[in-house]
Amino acid sequence: GLHGDINFVLTTLLIVSASGIAMEQKTTFGKALSAPLVTMLISLVLANVGIIPFKSPVYGLINKYLVPLAVPLFLFDSDIRRVIRDAGSLLIAFIVGAVSTIIGTIATFSLIPLTSLGEDGWKVACALNSRHIGGAINFVAVADTLNIDGSVVSAAIAADNVVVALYFALLFYLAKAGESETGVKISSSSKEETLNLPSLGDDIVVENGETPNQITTSSIAYSIASASCLVTIGELLTRAICPSLSSMVITSIVTVLAATIQPKWFRKLRSSGSAIGILFLQMFFAASGASGSLLLVLRRAPSLVAFSMMQIAIHFVFLIGIGRGIFRLDPNELYLASNANVGGPTTAAAMAQAKEWNRLTLPALLVGVFGYATATALSLSLGPLLTRIVA
Repeated sequence: GLHGDINFVLTTLLIVSASGIAMEQKTTFGKALSAPLVTMLISLVLANVGIIPFKSPVYGLINKYLVPLAVPLFLFDSDIRRVIRDAGSLLIAFIVGAVSTIIGTIATFSLIPLTSLGEDGWKVACALNSRHIGGAINFVAVADTLNIDGSVVSAAIAADNVVVALYFALLFYLAKAGESETGVKISSSSKEETLNLPSLGDDIVVENGETPNQITTSSIAYSIASASCLVTIGELLTRAICPSLSSMVITSIVTVLAATIQPKWFRKLRSSGSAIGILFLQMFFAASGASGSLLLVLRRAPSLVAFSMMQIAIHFVFLIGIGRGIFRLDPNELYLASNANVGGPTTAAAMAQAKEWNRLTLPALLVGVFGYATATALSLSLGPLLTRIVA
């Protein structure tokens, strides 16, 4: 039948990926759930009613080739010199937040060891840790590296999205609009320009005189060619240096170095890179949903909701405690840094704009991308520690 037809399966996954993006942009329901979750749910249902197979060579292709390419595509903007120069105290807040996420993961895993997931328990803890420092790209990189079962990936994304949506509502409620610590309205610069962001949402205005990024045939070609070069270099280096490591970690490092050494070249590719990267991630979510069992997802989601809630709660407590108590940081900056941790560059920049913190929009983007650059390696290194907790 059609299950063995690669074209049919690939076509279905592409349609499902596109539908997720369309629903996030066009419907309130889709916006609330996010494109990855919509895509995953549709393909989960399609597989469970028998329209697409649970196993297909197409899913393997996506995991083997598209996911590694997505990693550098999201990191074209990771010029570390610029992060250090322009992110200011938000970078300190962000690092405190990342450390708080790690503390949260270890503490939560000791209390809720996710034993019902078996071998996937510690793996999913690592993946959620990476999502709450970087973003979806890191979750996917970790899930792909550790070969987490499709049902578990679907359950984790579904559970985590619910928790993150509630957490964002809390952050927005706590943050005071347009006021800095001293109660002075943060001034906006006159020179504003829109910056296309790696999100499916609207353009975000950033106040520094850079030319907006157009997506053209050549920028798409350069993006994919550059990403492919970086992945190949990453894989060759991994084989040479440390074959047991995930090549995505080395690829991330190589991309960050490249973007720091040649920022002009890579910054031009930022928009097209993230647009292609988003499509590849959508394909991963479609494939994960398709390889999951609806029954297992429903059975596993509750323990993962509890895990994610506790992990983020501990992150918040430590972030505020350390950030206020030791570093005396502005609470608004801590909330924004937390958004960059738990969400990513896009959600953080959107929050800075919504709250009229114009001088923080660019730093929010920069620390979010810094999260993308570091979260995968940090989270994979937690693995051995978490397996010891279970043992």
